[in-house]
Amino acid sequence: MTAVSYQNVVDWLISTQHPVDSPDGWMIECCERMVEAGLPLWRVGVFVRTLHPEIFGRNFIWSRGVSGIQMGTVDFEIQNTPEFQASPLSIVFSDAVEVRGNPYGPEAERFPVLVDLRDEGATDYLALPLRFLDGTVHAMSVSTTQPGGFNSDQVAALRVIIEPLARIIEIISLRRTAEMLLDTYVGNRAGARILGGQIRRGHNDTMQAAIWLSDLRGFTALSDRLPAETVVEILNQYFDCQVTAIRGHGGEVLKFMGDGLLAVFPIDEYVGDAAHVCERVLEAARESRASVEALAFPVGDVIERFRFGVALHVGNILYGNIGGGNRLDFTCIGPAVNLAARLEKIAGRLGRTVVVSEVFAKACRHDWRELGEFPIAGFSKAQLVYGLAEETPALMA
Repeated sequence: MTAVSYQNVVDWLISTQHPVDSPDGWMIECCERMVEAGLPLWRVGVFVRTLHPEIFGRNFIWSRGVSGIQMGTVDFEIQNTPEFQASPLSIVFSDAVEVRGNPYGPEAERFPVLVDLRDEGATDYLALPLRFLDGTVHAMSVSTTQPGGFNSDQVAALRVIIEPLARIIEIISLRRTAEMLLDTYVGNRAGARILGGQIRRGHNDTMQAAIWLSDLRGFTALSDRLPAETVVEILNQYFDCQVTAIRGHGGEVLKFMGDGLLAVFPIDEYVGDAAHVCERVLEAARESRASVEALAFPVGDVIERFRFGVALHVGNILYGNIGGGNRLDFTCIGPAVNLAARLEKIAGRLGRTVVVSEVFAKACRHDWRELGEFPIAGFSKAQLVYGLAEETPALMA
């Protein structure tokens, strides 16, 4: 390997020819370019810690002769496992130093991963710190099957390449972090729009959607008699019962409001017509109902049980940036949302878990029971409300 050959890799890294929206494709090209430059790479791993409430880090593995990139995630518990504590990566993360290991040398007794690599034919292993501009340390590992391992020129080349490589990985990581945080806090559909540039107040679209508005029954009394920390834990488990079902059936959670939850299920040519979408919404409501009913939370000698109510409606909503000054919220508004909110209150008065509007009932052919016609504050006409025939009102049970 000559200085000119690895300089070509460096020049490519500092150029602008990188598809940062496709990290797997970029990593394949990067590894192939390093091999073409004379680095005898057999396996390359990039390990990036993330800013995410559940994910500690992501790993991207390239192997010579294997198609594609193997990607995975690890949660925060990995830091306490014997495997991680006995890994060269734990040293790289904590001390920001290189760790080199000979799979046939005494290092194999200290690092079990070297034994695994030796069994696969590796002759050398090197883990290098990837230093980001914010001071955080991530890692890249390289291994080879070249007899005798990496030579001194190849190790020197890796040390030169790692600096511009870290910049590109940091850019990709920052974009992925932004996407994950937006998905976590505003939802994937809204997050994609924000990253796409819809960040000004007044950037709004009208779309048709099924609307989900729910709350936890007896939440005020629950909050009054239990410590705040316990209430938060209950809310988290309660929301888990709904979010999994909503996302699993094509919905997007837009907002948590105390014990309330607002979600939308877009209706368009990509996901199906109103009938198809509403069927999925109803299935999500049934799954949520079963999960909430099964939720049991021990508080001292008492087992707390829970009920919730959800109102379902279909209509056009205004979806986008709303707010004041430099504080915006990506949410939805409109008469359809207001009606769903009023229906949810009616569900509580009737002791029902699921109530739907006349529009939803017509779109979703099911065994509905007409519950009556109710005047709705802010609406000129009374609204027909329907419930599931299979449900027994709690107030009458």
